[in-house]
Amino acid sequence: MHIQLDPLTEDRLRESLGGKPGYFKIFYDTEDCGCNGMLVIRIVDEPSPTDIRFQEEPFVFLCDRQQEQQFDPELRIEADPGYPSFKVTSDAALYGSNVRIQDKRNQAH
Repeated sequence: MHIQLDPLTEDRLRESLGGKPGYFKIFYDTEDCGCNGMLVIRIVDEPSPTDIRFQEEPFVFLCDRQQEQQFDPELRIEADPGYPSFKVTSDAALYGSNVRIQDKRNQAH
């Protein structure tokens, strides 16, 4: 997989890291949502054993290998200029138009 980012999105993702290390994980969260899952972008301290690292620049992106087949090979993440959310799309699909960032890093950093 590969993710395209525009300059605003890069800035927003950088801001969300808050100057601390972290990985961005594209993830369908099914916990407490009562549905098939909501797409979220998680910030994690390190990859889990089932994560694949699919992009290194300008940020490291991860995806659980069991969820990888749910995504097209080329994705776009676009920041909403007026709201703290993102739109995740491909040429064939809209994965989410109100995708939020969940910071799951250990607070000891």
